[in-house]
Amino acid sequence: MGSFFRWLWEEVVGEAVLTVVACGALVGLALAFVWGWERSPGVTGSAGGVVLAFLGFAGWEVLRPGRAGRRGRLVGVAALAFCWAAAFLAYAFWSCGCL
Repeated sequence: MGSFFRWLWEEVVGEAVLTVVACGALVGLALAFVWGWERSPGVTGSAGGVVLAFLGFAGWEVLRPGRAGRRGRLVGVAALAFCWAAAFLAYAFWSCGCL
């Protein structure tokens, strides 16, 4: 019975830590965007556009039907970034009580 409570405690603490990290990262991204927008709206908008274009390219590469041939390193990095961003956003939006 003691091992069950230890496991339960570790799950609760682990989930709390992940939630705090996700909320903190989301707030940090929002603050970085606001700070950048105050400094230079053009650069901030351009950087956001480049990130969105990169993630859009990655989403296209991940979700389109496969074709024969070797994929390049950029596609692999883009696919990893897309999957990481999708998982992070899903976790942050669904588990963070600050939204």
